[in-house]
Amino acid sequence: MKTIAIAALAGLATAAAAQDFSLTLVPSVGTVDTSGGAATFTVTAYGDSSFGTHILGGAFGIAASSGGDTVQGMSWAAAAWSQFNTDGGDAGNGNYNTVIFGQLVIPGIFPPAAGSELGSAIGSFTVTVDGAGVLVLDMTAGSPFSLEAVDSVSGATMNDGGTVSLGSATINVIPAPSAMALLGLGGIVAGRRRR
Repeated sequence: MKTIAIAALAGLATAAAAQDFSLTLVPSVGTVDTSGGAATFTVTAYGDSSFGTHILGGAFGIAASSGGDTVQGMSWAAAAWSQFNTDGGDAGNGNYNTVIFGQLVIPGIFPPAAGSELGSAIGSFTVTVDGAGVLVLDMTAGSPFSLEAVDSVSGATMNDGGTVSLGSATINVIPAPSAMALLGLGGIVAGRRRR
């Protein structure tokens, strides 16, 4: 009986120690009109955790699960609070290599920077698209972790340990009228060939 009680308490302690970490993507628009040619919009990354008070650092990338062929280019700009950054660069077709972001925090000497509170923006991708389709951008995990948080009072830190909820963003890309005309003409030609 004592063994069962100890095992149950150990399970509760493990569950209590588990923390929730999440990275989300929020696009500036839901639909992009490319009727005038290539168009640009932003997708902002946010970080949150059930531990601590501020974002300390992390790493992640972007992979297009659909519509990557509409992406002409992407660039990354870290938030002003992030002082230690590495930009992996555009990998093409709606993919972006790993970006690393972070700040130096030493309790009593270097407190967390303003703007790095949990739930705040980590940075933004500027995305240029042309063509038509549904663009879905998915976050990919960084290594050895994607997000780390710090408690501004105790100075304690904790990272996601490889278990982080990664977000995605969906954007509808509306084609230029000339592209729609070509699609319509292609449909007519295909229909005539069948007859």
